[in-house]
Amino acid sequence: MQRWVLHIDMDAFFASVEQLTRPTLRGRPVLVAGVSGRGVVAGASYEARVFGAHSAMPTARAARLVGNRAVLVSPRKEVYAVASRRVFEVVHRHVDTVEQLSIDEAFMEPAELQGAGVEDVEKWAQRLRADIRAETGLAASIGAGSGKQFAKIASDEAKPDGVFLIPEDNQLEILHPMPVKKLWGVGPVTNTKLAGMGVRTIGELAKLTTREVEISLGTTTGLFLRDLARGIDERPVAPRAEAKQTSAEHTYPEDLTTRAEVDAALIRSAQDAHRRLRRDGRGARTVTVKLRMADFHIESRSATLPYATDDLDTLQAVAFRVVRYPEEVGPIRLVGVGYSGLEATRQDVLFPELELQAIPPTTTEDSDYETGVSDGVDAAQEAVRFDPSDLKPASTDTWRATQDVYHPDYGHGWVQGSGHGRVSVRFETRETGPGKTHTFDAEDPQLRPADPLDSLAWQDWLKNRADPAD
Repeated sequence: MQRWVLHIDMDAFFASVEQLTRPTLRGRPVLVAGVSGRGVVAGASYEARVFGAHSAMPTARAARLVGNRAVLVSPRKEVYAVASRRVFEVVHRHVDTVEQLSIDEAFMEPAELQGAGVEDVEKWAQRLRADIRAETGLAASIGAGSGKQFAKIASDEAKPDGVFLIPEDNQLEILHPMPVKKLWGVGPVTNTKLAGMGVRTIGELAKLTTREVEISLGTTTGLFLRDLARGIDERPVAPRAEAKQTSAEHTYPEDLTTRAEVDAALIRSAQDAHRRLRRDGRGARTVTVKLRMADFHIESRSATLPYATDDLDTLQAVAFRVVRYPEEVGPIRLVGVGYSGLEATRQDVLFPELELQAIPPTTTEDSDYETGVSDGVDAAQEAVRFDPSDLKPASTDTWRATQDVYHPDYGHGWVQGSGHGRVSVRFETRETGPGKTHTFDAEDPQLRPADPLDSLAWQDWLKNRADPAD
């Protein structure tokens, strides 16, 4: 019987969520991107992609490609996380076995489609897409084939906003003319090796002898890729294994050169990683602090507790014990915090600072520095006076472009621009349609920062779910 594996991929997910919650942006070339000199594109709408912009591209280059029509939006991770959660809530209502790969894509293998015909699979996929759009307003593309590889290729062919099937009976006819780089595992290096052998299509890879594959690509990887090229992919669809760690890191538009800046950055990353840890439901024993210096040198230092905990104060205190400062290592451009040694059994202690004094830090990852540290407990107690919001892009304005705001007369909106003591706000959400712009004095007491999740206008759905942003 025909095995049917499906791959769902949300179309231009980050940009689509921005266009959903900010209706004025619909149909416009949106770049979800860091806006500092080091920023990169996290997501690009299809309107931006036609100009050659894509994710992982430096923001400055993408903006030049799109031109003055480009709309740069700062990423709102909490909004994307909640949108993803609702999308996959719909998916799980349709199928039991889901292997989620990322925030916006997953494999599925519905039991009822085992041995089904093409028409039935098409109807199933279209019904799921319709339900996702009806409940969330977002578009999804779905591909289906006899294995994961072929479902993934099919979903690429389905984009945007469609369904594409590769039936087993004629999958080689469909696959073999395609560029070999379409296969998972064929990156730039492998593609160059294959091109040097005259292999440019999947069909040409399928024809290689075992010896040719082993010499050029290795025994394991090479034979696996040739199997895929020959239409063989028996990998099961299964929920992903539990994460071994959780972490968060942030790159800053200007190097951090003071202890106060590093303290605030450390708190920000520690709290972001802690939210993910709480969502995971386990406690952590090991805390790692990662620093990338201005010269791109990376240093990671860690310390391990005698017990697993999800207590933020304890984990944050450990992070302060192992962090280093600019006077020791030079200007810092990235600060990250990770929690590992995850265990389901957690322990809380009354006086964690007493145990922290006995924890020796360890240094890893290319560090050229000695291991001495200052008193981490004192650092933690002092650092709570610093607010992560102190780390702003260089600007004299109170408001940031695309920041979520609220006004009692106009509701939820987002900052379109600010300067010279004035701020322009577009008031709209997912449910309002394109909104109107109003300009205010930058110090207007009625204008205040707002929860980005309010732009989704999913209050009824959110209130039934505990801590949805975490």
